[in-house]
Amino acid sequence: MKIILILFVLIGIYFIFQSFIAAKAPKTEKQKYRLVLKDKELEIRYYPSATFATVYSAATNYKELGSNGFRKLAGFIFGKNEQNEGISMTAPVRMSMSEKGSSMSFVMPEKYDTKTLPTPKDKNIQIQKSKAEYVAVIRFGGYASDEKITANRLKLEKILEQRNIKTNGPFSYLGYNAPYEIIGRTNEIIIPVEWKE
Repeated sequence: MKIILILFVLIGIYFIFQSFIAAKAPKTEKQKYRLVLKDKELEIRYYPSATFATVYSAATNYKELGSNGFRKLAGFIFGKNEQNEGISMTAPVRMSMSEKGSSMSFVMPEKYDTKTLPTPKDKNIQIQKSKAEYVAVIRFGGYASDEKITANRLKLEKILEQRNIKTNGPFSYLGYNAPYEIIGRTNEIIIPVEWKE
């Protein structure tokens, strides 16, 4: 009985701590998009071009790519660049994975472009502009895993096939939360699609 009471107290302290951190933390800038369609199964979004910092890897899955790619990109925005300048963290973190290799991208704050962004010291980090695109989106909660990513990718592909919506490129996984955030985690699978408004 005593152990259960201690457990409840610790859980309560954690939730108070997480609420305090969330209230004090500055709002994270999110990549801008325009919602084109939304129903109970999916969303269609239009993403304008944005500036990405990207690392490429021979990893073929989420587990392999996650920590190594994140560490390099986090170093870049925390000042490991030629200008020793801190860059605000944004959301989501984008990951593309296939049997041929993977990439992880941080979307750069909107105030930067490829000319004004600090230069990475790590030559493995590439700065590039994304192309404008329409994407189909499906969302899932909790902590991401290779199994959840695969299941939701297959689910989205099936929905698109049923609706005769043509895909226009490989899927990406979007993650929105810091590792310490347990409640309200948001993950998305996106697939570029052919869409006319």
